[in-house]
Amino acid sequence: MLQDEVKKAIEVMKAGGVILYPTDTVWGIGCDATNPEAVKKVYAIKQRENSKALICLVDSDVRLQRYVRNVADVTWDMIELSEKPLTVIFDNVTGLASNLVAEDGSVGIRITREAFSKELCFRFQKPIVSTSANISGEPTPGTFDEISDDIKNAVDYVVKYSRQSKEKHKPSSIIKMSANGQFTVIRE
Repeated sequence: MLQDEVKKAIEVMKAGGVILYPTDTVWGIGCDATNPEAVKKVYAIKQRENSKALICLVDSDVRLQRYVRNVADVTWDMIELSEKPLTVIFDNVTGLASNLVAEDGSVGIRITREAFSKELCFRFQKPIVSTSANISGEPTPGTFDEISDDIKNAVDYVVKYSRQSKEKHKPSSIIKMSANGQFTVIRE
């Protein structure tokens, strides 16, 4: 079932569509992070200003390095040692949709370790947008059942994998990292 769901989600994203999918944290609204039109749809679904950047998922350090130049050594240590999912906001990203990148040229990227999202990122071979499945400003749903019908009906495809899980999930920790290794904690 995982492979079938990955294939279907990839088909939708390749066509410029938006998916609702399980991640290593909360359920995410996602799309091809290199497609500005798809990213625009995500902002519309979340009813969020596009001046607020969105997070992306990748499957590996190799994929991360295709989009981020000069990753400080301490960043790799922090990712490896973090006990919970860690999103890192990087400066000077390249190759992503321009409306995904913050005004200061930064974007948050997380290497996912969860089975479905990791396989999805690996097979898609590009970063995938991952923003919480809620209208901007509303509480973040911890399970699939807590996601509003408005969100479920607004996306092009809702992944079937992991919908039954009752385990409450929380958003990732977020740090902003500079190329020289200095960092700021944004969310613990």
